[in-house]
Amino acid sequence: MEWRKTGKKLISALLPPAFWLGAWQLCAFLVDLHVRGRGNELLLPYPATVLSALVRLAGTPAFWGTVLATLGRILAGMVLGTALGGLLAALTFLSHWADRLLSPAIRVIRATPVVSFILLILLWTGRDRVPVVISALMVLPVIWGNLSRGLGETDPQLLEMARAYRFSAFQTVKLIYLPSLRPYFLSAVTTAMGLAWKSGVAAEVLCLPRPSVGTQIYNAKLYLEVPDLFAWTVVVVALSLVLERLLRTLLRSRKGGVSHE
Repeated sequence: MEWRKTGKKLISALLPPAFWLGAWQLCAFLVDLHVRGRGNELLLPYPATVLSALVRLAGTPAFWGTVLATLGRILAGMVLGTALGGLLAALTFLSHWADRLLSPAIRVIRATPVVSFILLILLWTGRDRVPVVISALMVLPVIWGNLSRGLGETDPQLLEMARAYRFSAFQTVKLIYLPSLRPYFLSAVTTAMGLAWKSGVAAEVLCLPRPSVGTQIYNAKLYLEVPDLFAWTVVVVALSLVLERLLRTLLRSRKGGVSHE
């Protein structure tokens, strides 16, 4: 019975990627038929071609240095945005005037196209810092919004109990607010991770820091190396998914939160 359960789990895990790989293969085949084998790799390469390009790239030390450089920038932006978002959520919850002053600015950040921020920050700072700042700006509203909601929905009966038993401010935060915020924080950071990757790599494509995955994507597009373009895109997607899963697993194992999605 145990092997049947394992087999079902394996099939359930492998079926979706197998389906989409098959769809990709079929689309590439149809494109190949349409162009009659002339320039198929410039439009939609086969999965095997992209895999070959990925293996070739991964066999060079420069590949890993590039991936680590981009990973460092994205994680730095993620940490910065999370810290600022948490701080602003606390300020806007504690102070009515802080809420009136800061909430509109955060909503403007959320509504402004990321490309506008990229170009402005590129004028104000060095290109190596742009992906960090952009990732932080995209993460900040998500963290702020979720934590603000979590603070506002803290059980008032628990707060009344804390006042009745004369909890200190530290005890109230530790025993009441933090447990209430855990599911909101988990939801926020897992959503923000994907935004940090997309916005950070987009910033790298526009400002071209070296080394970076975004610069490699731009160069692949510039020189019409479409299999390399797909390969670098696969790297970005894979890193984003892996980090999101690791972050979700870490937070749940330590805090036992459940995502509010």
